This record gives sequence, C-alpha cells and structure tokens, in this order.
Amino acid sequence: MVAWKRQLILFGGFHESTRDYIYYNDVYAFDLDTFTWSRLCPSGTGPTPRSGCQMSVTPQGSIVIYGGYSKQRVKKDVDRGTQHSDMFLLQPVDGREGKWGWTRINPAGAKPTPRSGFSVAVTPNHQTLLFGGVCDEEEEESLEGDFLNDLHFYDATRNRWFAGQLKGPKSEKRKRRRGRKAEPEGADKQERGGAGAQEPPEVVREVVAEDGTVVTIKQVLATPVPAGQPQSEEEDSPDEAGGPVVEPGPRSNAMLAVKHGRLYLYGGMFEAGDRQVTLGDLYCLDLHKMQEWTALVEADPGELGWRGDAPQVGAGAPRKRLCPICP
Repeated sequence: MVAWKRQLILFGGFHESTRDYIYYNDVYAFDLDTFTWSRLCPSGTGPTPRSGCQMSVTPQGSIVIYGGYSKQRVKKDVDRGTQHSDMFLLQPVDGREGKWGWTRINPAGAKPTPRSGFSVAVTPNHQTLLFGGVCDEEEEESLEGDFLNDLHFYDATRNRWFAGQLKGPKSEKRKRRRGRKAEPEGADKQERGGAGAQEPPEVVREVVAEDGTVVTIKQVLATPVPAGQPQSEEEDSPDEAGGPVVEPGPRSNAMLAVKHGRLYLYGGMFEAGDRQVTLGDLYCLDLHKMQEWTALVEADPGELGWRGDAPQVGAGAPRKRLCPICP
C-alpha cells in the first residue's frame, strides 16, 4: 500500500487457510477525506496475482509495482512458488476522474536478481531503494534460500536500475596520481564498479547462541582493485585500509526507514541450516555520501534465537515447515 495524494492505494496480497490459499491482483483505494474504500478497475493488462511486491510513487505521479511472490498447486499437496521480477506502472488516465490504467515496463540497467522478502524505501531524490531478500530453491518437500544483502536503486525518471555501490570510508590519502586517465564526464556513480568488477572476498565466522544454535555470519571485505588497474602509491594500500567493511549481513524482511537522507535498517531473518534466525541489529547509511554502513546496534550472538514456534516469515511467501504433515 502507498499514499497517493489524498488516497491510499492497495494492491494484491494473499490469504491462506489450513486447507487452501489464494493470491490477489485487485486494486483498492481508501479516501482519506471520506474514510471509504472503493475498488479500482484499471484498464490494460496488469500484474498476475501476487503478494510481497514493491510499491512506490514516482515523481511523475504514477505508482510502480515490482516483483512479488505467488505459488500454485502443481499436484496434490505439492505447491510451486514463483518469484516475480516484472514491473508495472499504475497510472491515472488523463481527464477521467477515478480512472486508472496498467502499463508494463522493462527498465534498463543493473536489474536485481529474482528474489522475495526484499525491503524498500524511497530516497531523498525520489528513487526507489531495494535491499536484500532471499532467492528460494524449492523441492517438493524442502525449501532452501540464498539470502542477499545488496542494494539497488530504481530511477523512474530514467526508467533504469542502478546497483548501489559504496565508495568506502573517506581517506586523506586517496588522491590519484597525475596522468591517470580520467573517468568520462557524466558517468553515473552508482554504475561504477559494475561490469567486470571482481567480487569482494568474504570472511566467514561461526557463533554459538545460548540455545546451541550455530550461526554462520558472513562479512564482506573491501572491494579489491580490478585486474589491470594499477594502484597509485598515494592511494590507501589494503593494509592501510583496515579490516572488514561493516555492513548488514544477508537477510530478508528487514525494516527500512529514511530520515534526513540517512537509511536505517533494522533486523530481518536468515536461515542457518534448518533453523530460522531472527536478527535485532541496526545499521545506518548516509545516502548522500554513499560511503559506508555504520553499525548502531551490532548483532549479539547470545540473543540470536530460533523462533521455531513463531509464524512462518517471508514477503507473502510462508516458509515450508520441516514436517510436511504439520499445519
């Protein structure tokens, strides 16, 4: 749901009972002046039924809907989930009050990989920010997820995705040697380091929670200098750059909020083997500088717990229980 002028616009969702489930692709508006609901019937072909999708209002006054999750029954007691990666615009039709229309769009740029359980927020320059999520690999009686912690930005004005690249901590020694070929003017900062860039190395450590849960935590080191690019003597060396870069670990269903140009990220969950771990850490990122994450509250290994009897989590994508006969 998003706020649009004096209305709240709600799209899709799902309902699940012990015996069956259903996904929706309907659209409703709630009038903030009259406190009444009304169903909208947009023209054109819209998204298929789904839940857990991204919704945000563009600077042009349209509503963008991206991704989501749905599942369907392929045979008795066997369901197959779909992680959607399509994008649509819901737009008011010119000159016709209360009339809306669907348009499918295909943005350019560095698109996010298919996922569900991602988190969204709107940046100060009206771009839509996407963080993390999980890419599920489903078998008939099992579900394994590859959890993510990457950043992506969608610019509706340019209809383009950008990968969120951090510049790293500021240093006085980062002047480039004279004579190095300058970067072309107009190069987008968020696109640098994209194609051909090396994957940053990871440090993996294990911690044991009070209940005996062994949790694997990954930390990503500073991005290495791409192959073939000489490092200036005046730039920081890897030894001078320090230890691991502080950043939120891979997760889904994190909480996001933007205040005064700063992105705040809290909690979420990930899986360690067959256990679901709930997080309570808090991070901050200055979206104007895009240099580095700051850990405001670090994860306490002693408080990492398995919520085995809690409601199943996921952006409208309930995790399958380990016992297929349990409700």
